Amino acid sequence: MPSRSPAAAPAISSASSPERSLELRGIHKAFGSFVALQHIDLAVHKGEFICFLGPSGCGKTTLLRVIAGLEVQTRGEIRQNGRDISRLPPADRDYGIVFQSYALFPNLSVADNVSYGLVNRRLPRAQIRQRVTELVQLVGLPGSEGKYPAQLSGGQQQRIALARALATSPGLLLLDEPLSALDALERVRLRQEIRALQQELGVTTIMVTHDQEEALAVADRIVVMNQGAIEQVGSPQEVYREPASPFVADFVGKVNVLPGRVRQGRLELGSLVLPLAGAGAAGPDREVRVYLRPEDVLARPIDEGDPHVFDGAIEKIEFLGSYCHVHLAAPAFAPQGLIVYLSLNYLAERSLAIGSTLRLRLLQERVRVF
Repeated sequence: MPSRSPAAAPAISSASSPERSLELRGIHKAFGSFVALQHIDLAVHKGEFICFLGPSGCGKTTLLRVIAGLEVQTRGEIRQNGRDISRLPPADRDYGIVFQSYALFPNLSVADNVSYGLVNRRLPRAQIRQRVTELVQLVGLPGSEGKYPAQLSGGQQQRIALARALATSPGLLLLDEPLSALDALERVRLRQEIRALQQELGVTTIMVTHDQEEALAVADRIVVMNQGAIEQVGSPQEVYREPASPFVADFVGKVNVLPGRVRQGRLELGSLVLPLAGAGAAGPDREVRVYLRPEDVLARPIDEGDPHVFDGAIEKIEFLGSYCHVHLAAPAFAPQGLIVYLSLNYLAERSLAIGSTLRLRLLQERVRVF
């Protein structure tokens, strides 16, 4: 599949649609001579959970801050529910936000932190108390209203920050790497709770993360960013299985990058010759890079005469619990080595160890060519 320039990400229609919660049109942001965002076009639908995913410095947090009005775009338009909010201050935009650092007021109780936005709206005290009780129960911390942030764990503080962001029933929830300061187990637990809560409330949500596993687990769609531009927008399955560029293929998930050659509509991987169809087969003979996920190399029983079969010798085994990263020497087509996933049970049943050889089969339909 040919590479696609980040600028070639599909633009949204200029017509406003009732199911669109947020539209970004031609967003550009520069800090002096440094361009942080360029050619950002995106439509977010009501009730959708979107993840901005990318490496540090790719512009994802800047884009979130532009949506929030904490940064002003150099040019471009932002519309929320059809209303132009491009130049509105944060207080006039309809969103709640949760930061990585929790940003709770240490001198205020849980109840006062959660009710902060409601008090500013001058709602009746009884209504505020009822809303605080509902939200504290919603995030799984009933009875904690009288506690202070210092008395809570990191995960509990982030739950309270989430309750505060939801207190005013915003149309948009913004999450700026909310789980990155937590330990691994708490991150998994809280991301599941955030996703369940988002689905229960139906609130449109945008989360910034650099953790690909996190994005794949919770998002309806992932926006992969690189160097201030959008590389690809798609469901987790689309982004993982059908990467639009070498960057996406390499950044999302583990992948083997192999040298190959396209000749007369066929892909040559060393001694393996695979048929190519569609755009991948078009054009003159050329050197290519082939991207292959570790799980797309199978060690199950193989038919005799299968053209996608090769032999590999085990050089290293990385134990990861129920499965292992197995590093292979496959001289037939991968001089730099190959990584495949094999289950712990498979290795044990066949008494495979470093130095063992085994037959493997490529899933030809999963091979990505750039």
